[in-house]
Amino acid sequence: MQKLKHHITLCVVLVLVLTWAGLAQAETKVLNTTWQAEHETFIPWYAKAHGWDKAEGFEFKLHMFDSGMAQLEALPAKQWVLGGTGGVPMMFGALRHNAYLIAIGNDESVTNAVLVRPNSPILKTKGFNKKFPEVFGSPESVKGKTILVTTISSGHYAMSLWLKSLGLTDKDVIIKNMDPAQCVAAFQKGIGDAVVLWAPQMYNGLKKGWKVASDVKKAGGFVPIVLIGDKDYCDKNPQEVAKFLKVYFRGIDLIRKDGVKLSPDYKKFLSWAGLRMSEDEAKMDLNLHPVFTLEEQLKMFDSSKGQSQVQAWQSDLVKFFTDLGKLKPEEGQKLQTGFYITDKFLKLVKK
Repeated sequence: MQKLKHHITLCVVLVLVLTWAGLAQAETKVLNTTWQAEHETFIPWYAKAHGWDKAEGFEFKLHMFDSGMAQLEALPAKQWVLGGTGGVPMMFGALRHNAYLIAIGNDESVTNAVLVRPNSPILKTKGFNKKFPEVFGSPESVKGKTILVTTISSGHYAMSLWLKSLGLTDKDVIIKNMDPAQCVAAFQKGIGDAVVLWAPQMYNGLKKGWKVASDVKKAGGFVPIVLIGDKDYCDKNPQEVAKFLKVYFRGIDLIRKDGVKLSPDYKKFLSWAGLRMSEDEAKMDLNLHPVFTLEEQLKMFDSSKGQSQVQAWQSDLVKFFTDLGKLKPEEGQKLQTGFYITDKFLKLVKK
């Protein structure tokens, strides 16, 4: 009789465990997210590998794209609802698809660069504009040249800032629009006089001996990677957005704590994303992408005393692309209000 009771108890426990497991599995919701094969995507990849997403009741699905504009093309169909993109495509996401800017992924001002071949005449002049002493090129050596770039991207911003520092505009050069991988392949074949790349493709260029003529920081700009959200989804599911951000900030805290110690995992991530990078390059990429904690970002988004830091960053991008004619004046005016930038989900994480 005692053995029978013991077996019955074990059966009941087993049934309860299986039931709880089934309920837990049923409660895990697929969260469709958007990313590119670059630094900010390491966090959701690492989170998924270590079950951080499931701990919050989600299963991250990482949808990968070659550029920010490609990401935005998938938004109307709700292929994704949260993720990371550049500050430049973010503007168009806000205008065309009613998207929110909900947090900052990283600072990629140094890793958006204009590269030239080592024998390029562009390298003969450095500091043509005394305000930007580290920038190479002159009006004579750059005007009329062919530049390979992914248009309406942070790379485009890097190129246009470079041209502006030399007293030129986009109209003074020949622009060939390609995704980053195509840019590398074409430039390697001898097409174009300069190529604009962001990390990690930028490192591929450096390995081939190409030289940095300029980057966003050298030319006096700042460009962030931002976390983007579909407005309709975010407004209907604020707590889910907060949980997504909670996971992301857990990753930011890890990077701030361990830094280059994460390079072995970072290499695995890059391999998963179809990219190869040496351990030294992985360490460099981790070092060259500053990230900001929740407390830091709450301050960056604070507009209680006027324009917030994030609004100022985006305002600079808006003005730049409006002046270039990539945004209509009325579009620029609308974006300058910062209507799409919100800290309400960051505040939920804080709570």
